[in-house]
Amino acid sequence: MSALSETRPKQRLHYAWIIAAVTFLVLLVGAGVRATPSVLIVPWEREFGWTAATIGVGIALNIFLYGMIGPFAVAIIERFGLRRSVCGALFILAVGTAATSLMTAPWQMVLLWGIVVGSGSGMVANVLGATVAGRWFAKRRGLVLGMLTASSATGQLVFLPVLASLAVEQGWRSVSLVVAAATLALIPLVAFLLRDRPADLGLPRYGEAAITPTPVLTENPARRALRGLRIGLQSRDFWLLAGTFFICGASTNGLIGTHLIPACIDHGIAEVTAAGLLALMGICDLIGTTASGWLTDRFDSRKLLAWYYGLRGLSLIFLPYSFDYSFYGLSLFAVFYGLDWIATVPPTVQLAGKSFGEENAALMFGWIAAAHQIGAASAAWLAGMVRTDTGTYLGAFVSAGLLCLVAALMAAFVGRKPAEPALRPLPA
Repeated sequence: MSALSETRPKQRLHYAWIIAAVTFLVLLVGAGVRATPSVLIVPWEREFGWTAATIGVGIALNIFLYGMIGPFAVAIIERFGLRRSVCGALFILAVGTAATSLMTAPWQMVLLWGIVVGSGSGMVANVLGATVAGRWFAKRRGLVLGMLTASSATGQLVFLPVLASLAVEQGWRSVSLVVAAATLALIPLVAFLLRDRPADLGLPRYGEAAITPTPVLTENPARRALRGLRIGLQSRDFWLLAGTFFICGASTNGLIGTHLIPACIDHGIAEVTAAGLLALMGICDLIGTTASGWLTDRFDSRKLLAWYYGLRGLSLIFLPYSFDYSFYGLSLFAVFYGLDWIATVPPTVQLAGKSFGEENAALMFGWIAAAHQIGAASAAWLAGMVRTDTGTYLGAFVSAGLLCLVAALMAAFVGRKPAEPALRPLPA
């Protein structure tokens, strides 16, 4: 045995897994914050007399900013570091959610839930998971990204039954305060355990032997983010990935995440029971998205995306008819749809890395994720309008299902060069 091995015992657990665990918790709680308005729509309607369309404006703005902040969040993290950026975002979320307990007018709801919470949540979005996976993992990156992505969606769904029960028993203001307290409690943990890069601890990335030097970045974060957008807009793959992710957002966060509980209430299903369906989706999503990360490490991401969007489209078209079977039909939908909830993220990140380079994957995914949230914001508002105008969500669910089938076709063309035009023979 060499002297080096005697003085330096083999490390059992790479610190990358601790970073992944802390990030998992941050994304879990951040997703719970974003999901909170879905259990508050009906209480706000009853107490303040606000319509679903009015509330939808604030929720849509929240979802929109959540996505648009993403690419700038990546640039901010690169400039100021993970720990400081995440702690700042959690503080903004805690202040914003606590302040909502005092609101009495629609503009206050739009300001607090829409702008303040929307901006803070954009810093603890899926782009954070993509950044951590890229910085800390050279191997098993797809699996880790799948787990982190699952935490984001699962937290959004698993917290809902607890929050819905709390809203019924203690009132909606207690929900805001409990969510704020949970967010605030994470800050000391993040400050103590989170580190920016493996090199800060003298470690290589998980799966590598050599330490990657920490790059020195001095570019303005906003300028770097906008430069990435300019590069993306010139790429066919960017438009395809952004287009499919727009539909992804419209068919998940914007529609199901926001409007499934009100739709269930319309059909006589109790709010807590409806929230339980979302929790079931969350459990299935944890399985499905983690499996998606594992599959992404092994199979063609384009084919995976085509399958995911196609199956999601069929499940959404089935949803309006599942209400006829009451809780059992909805449970079938919850399992089937939940496995596919946000399984699209790992293959989308991988395709972004192949198209724009590994070092730019997180930033470009940030802009692709912005399209996701624009789609989600559009669906949150439009579905509310459909419900207000027609008294039902039927049109919204079926339209989203058809869009998913379109996304399945689009995914098949990512990474493929356009066919060269055939040469015509010169005239004699």
